[in-house]
Amino acid sequence: MILHSNVIGEGKPFIILHGFLGMSDNWKSFGLKMSQNGYQMHLVDQRNHGRSFHDLQFNYEVMVDDLLAYCNAKGLNKIILLGHSMGGKAAMLFACKFPELVSKLIVADISPRFYPIHHDQILNGLSTLDFLEIKSRSQADEVLSSFISEVGVRQFLLKNLYWISPGQLALRINLEVLKNEVSEVGEALDQSAHSKVLALFLKGDRSEYVTTSDFEIIKGHFPNSKIETVSNAGHWLHAENPDMFYDKVLKFIY
Repeated sequence: MILHSNVIGEGKPFIILHGFLGMSDNWKSFGLKMSQNGYQMHLVDQRNHGRSFHDLQFNYEVMVDDLLAYCNAKGLNKIILLGHSMGGKAAMLFACKFPELVSKLIVADISPRFYPIHHDQILNGLSTLDFLEIKSRSQADEVLSSFISEVGVRQFLLKNLYWISPGQLALRINLEVLKNEVSEVGEALDQSAHSKVLALFLKGDRSEYVTTSDFEIIKGHFPNSKIETVSNAGHWLHAENPDMFYDKVLKFIY
């Protein structure tokens, strides 16, 4: 099975991998803007997310296999690869296993290190959504507000809602598998994994996902990397300061 994607523009292949509980649509504005610079943007839905297939297996090894199958099916090589959060971990592993396929790597607000489980409240909130009772996004938002106070996070999660049939809402994500396998999301890059691919690690100045103590770890895995900060941004740096994020990516890949 091949991952679902939204392909925008023509030119050098540029693949984007979204984060946990996200989807390719989260990157549409960035993809449209970047496509105007001669890049063919591949906004990919990873397994158990968006419009891609559901599967009981969920870990970085199978995500990397999915991406390899996608590149083979589309005839892509020497790609620019960008991953955010969970997508960044998958992108790192891909660049280590298949460096010949990656011309440049961009990792958004994640380090190769281990992260403890921290999505419990979100997953619990999503699990309480009863679509026999909930008939609108606003009703779903009201339920989630008991678990998640941040409006922006709820709006991000509610993008997963869709009309499975007239009057019947559902979630695109494979919630049961993602709940069961959530520990996989925080797994560290194996100590033996290294890549000499040119890499840019971008961190939000208000995010705690990448700290100065991570810099040595990043350099250990990716010796040809540089680390830059996007100001006035947290973990969703591409949405919180899209202009600076775009400028830093464009400068790096030119």
